[in-house]
Amino acid sequence: MAKRSGKIGFVINPIAGMGGSVGLKGTDGLADDAAARGAKPLAATRARLCLQLIFAKAKGLHFYAASGEMGECELEQSGLSFEVVHKAGEISSSQDTKQACQQFLEHHVDLILFCGGDGTARDIAGVVGMLPMLGIPAGVKMHSGVFAISPQAAAELAIGYMRSELEARETEIVDVDEELYRAGELQTRLYAVARTPYRPALVQERKRIYSSKNEHEFKDQIALFATEFMRDGSAYILGAGTTTARIAERLGLEKTLLGVDVIKNGKMFIKDASEKDLLAMLEGEKSVKIILSPIGAQGFILGRGSQQISSAVINRIGQEDLIIVSTPHKLAELPRLLVDTGDMQTDASLAGRRLVVTGYRMAQRKETAAASMLKI
Repeated sequence: MAKRSGKIGFVINPIAGMGGSVGLKGTDGLADDAAARGAKPLAATRARLCLQLIFAKAKGLHFYAASGEMGECELEQSGLSFEVVHKAGEISSSQDTKQACQQFLEHHVDLILFCGGDGTARDIAGVVGMLPMLGIPAGVKMHSGVFAISPQAAAELAIGYMRSELEARETEIVDVDEELYRAGELQTRLYAVARTPYRPALVQERKRIYSSKNEHEFKDQIALFATEFMRDGSAYILGAGTTTARIAERLGLEKTLLGVDVIKNGKMFIKDASEKDLLAMLEGEKSVKIILSPIGAQGFILGRGSQQISSAVINRIGQEDLIIVSTPHKLAELPRLLVDTGDMQTDASLAGRRLVVTGYRMAQRKETAAASMLKI
């Protein structure tokens, strides 16, 4: 393998992921709205976890960064060697990301390590072409194949690549139309082909949507079974996805396809709930349960697309009231289920073999892992 120079370009999208917990399904153009709803910035914390592990495990690396919250602040606290090569605006923008990447090219970096979501990946790929890039996951939606499964995995991959222990593979940069996404319609578009350091299990696959006659039949079976056990008087939190949407449809309800809803006694209890809505509901409800379905090809049941169901919500409800549903085909293609709530203790408590409902009174056991604990 080719020897690396030890140079890494580093950039953070400071507002990435803010829209998730408050139910905005994205943050592009809505950072102020997200903040007004009580959302807190997440990207810096996610980036910090990655940098801390790189500092602890790797020597001789030198980082190039954008100023302030776009990289400088976290690098300054990490103890890693770095220099600022782009002065970001007072309010950072995608243009700052692109200009920083242009500087990274001029400094001949081996790798661009970034913290954000699909929009940030698009901005970077549009400038750097096939220069390897690696994402620390922090966005609401992450369908592209350049993201590590967790900040810790991003550190392992970056270190392995810079030590010439790993090579980069080609993958796809995709993104969704956020206006349609918020309206409940998922339309993904391929924007670029990129290269990213790769090691099985540590890099997420591009999200896959399954469609076949058998898939529909199994979703119907799952929905029938769910509508039976949901008659117990509990409030049921339904995560995003077409399988959970089929459950609501069976009850004669229209679910927020790409959001989180609450159903109780066969009726819509809370439509398109935020984390704040769920926590408030828990103050008055005696019995609350959660129904989740894994993302196709990726396997995430928590931490992607349903950030409203946070570690605080899960810990209040208890993991014994977490119900996972999946068609057999989707489940068979997943080596494991993954959780990445941002709280390592919560993620660790959810790890182990968990029962997954796969049809009418049918279930299989599947290994569930904390994304932050998977290593090279």
